[in-house]
Amino acid sequence: MKLKLLYTALAVTGLAGSALAQETVDQAAVAKIREEGLNHSKVMETAFYLTDVSGPRLANSPGLKRAQAWAVNQLKTWGMANAKLEPWGKFGKGWEVQKNYAAITVPYYHAIIAIPKAWTPGTNGPIKSEVVLLKADSVAELDKYKGKLAGKIVIFDTKNTLKRSDKPDLARYTDEQLAQMAAATPQPAGERRAFDPNSPQMAARRKAMVMRAAMSKFLVDEKVGLILAQGRGTDGTTFTTNGASFADTAKAVAPELETSGEDFLRILRLVKAGQKVEMEADIKTQFITDDLQGYNVVAEIPGTDKKLKDQVVTIGGHLDSWHGATGATDNAAGSAVMLEAMRILKTIGFKPKRTIRIALWSSEEQGLFGSRGYVAAHFGNPATMELKPEQAKLDAYYNLDNGTGKIRGIYLQGDSAAGPIFQTWLNPFKDLGAGTVTVGNTGGTDHLSFDAVGLPGFQFIQDSMDYGTRTHHSNQDTYDRLSEDDLKQAATIVASFVYNTSERKEMIPRKELPKAQPARN
Repeated sequence: MKLKLLYTALAVTGLAGSALAQETVDQAAVAKIREEGLNHSKVMETAFYLTDVSGPRLANSPGLKRAQAWAVNQLKTWGMANAKLEPWGKFGKGWEVQKNYAAITVPYYHAIIAIPKAWTPGTNGPIKSEVVLLKADSVAELDKYKGKLAGKIVIFDTKNTLKRSDKPDLARYTDEQLAQMAAATPQPAGERRAFDPNSPQMAARRKAMVMRAAMSKFLVDEKVGLILAQGRGTDGTTFTTNGASFADTAKAVAPELETSGEDFLRILRLVKAGQKVEMEADIKTQFITDDLQGYNVVAEIPGTDKKLKDQVVTIGGHLDSWHGATGATDNAAGSAVMLEAMRILKTIGFKPKRTIRIALWSSEEQGLFGSRGYVAAHFGNPATMELKPEQAKLDAYYNLDNGTGKIRGIYLQGDSAAGPIFQTWLNPFKDLGAGTVTVGNTGGTDHLSFDAVGLPGFQFIQDSMDYGTRTHHSNQDTYDRLSEDDLKQAATIVASFVYNTSERKEMIPRKELPKAQPARN
């Protein structure tokens, strides 16, 4: 195995030397892009409209629709062609918070930090209640609470504690870390492990799911007023999740608040100690069911070369967010950068050989739905690997979705042949901190939808900043967490990559087509 990897590494090194000798960069074009992107940027203005003005952008929510409408209009204003909302398929219900207040009133007054779980109902007006502790490890143990919970605020026992870290919240890649990434070697494709529905892990998962479903039904039947759940996070940061399905056929659940760790554990300690705790709350949420379809924002700068204009270079990021804040780093940052890259190219008067397309995805947070729907409609089905004609015309897809940090390089997603090309394109930006190319993979976002059908799909390497510690899916993900200089740098590099891809004589090299991946039963 070691010998095989050595040969692979040597082959890649040889390829790199050959391709670097052939690849060139239009320095005059890069200079124009740098001047516009670094000295005349609109990226923060764009981010302002996507966050502060649009608000939270949960899938199919009014906030997402406001952001989508603004993006389409702005792309038209900048002179893009074919700017529109493109449906990708059925998603489900939209949902938003319209009022959120909860406080301890006994033994003293204290307004708590808490966020309604997505797709849960409100309290149907103000409620006041003593907090009731629920302890039940089985469905049978719920019987002792029958007839005692109507209108009550309930809390579950937990062994969780607050896990503090001695590491700084904000971090950038060190030179050593980037060097390790650059030194990575290609890994052989792993075999997909056989799915065993009878494994102990699956049995435990099924048991837990049955218990959760039974608990949810019991609490709804008992007309519980409100559930308090401990949210992940410390120091007032609360990471949000969903408390119910977005499907239009989903069963009803009880109102539920994701409560900061500090507030949740304070209430729990008091109740377990026999101290009376009373609370008041007024939660109003709304379900939006008038349009269950999901939409992506798309627009283009049409290609001008007779032979190449039908080929497409696509950039994108997801526009939807969670609802605890305004989704600034996840992912208004990536969306604003991609919009800014399009603006830069249009402003400098670039007439691309290939068509340049931007796509801002929706419902990424629920499972890459927007990009997967788009790929299925345009390129093919990864379950069968039945490909459509457009699959051969997509040159490359570039994605940004790892927060506000500057670009430090790019993940090749195993596409070794693209490495020396991208290294050449990054060389003019070493002074801005970007220069790392790694053959390694990264997951969790929309480039995977393209990779799944054999398309060159790439995610840029970004400094993490406080993405994982404070902002990702949390109530702290606001405009103020954005780094202006980093976003300017990112938009400038993306615009340059798009320029180079569009003008290149050949398309970006492709990996071997993946095998069909039928869905598991």
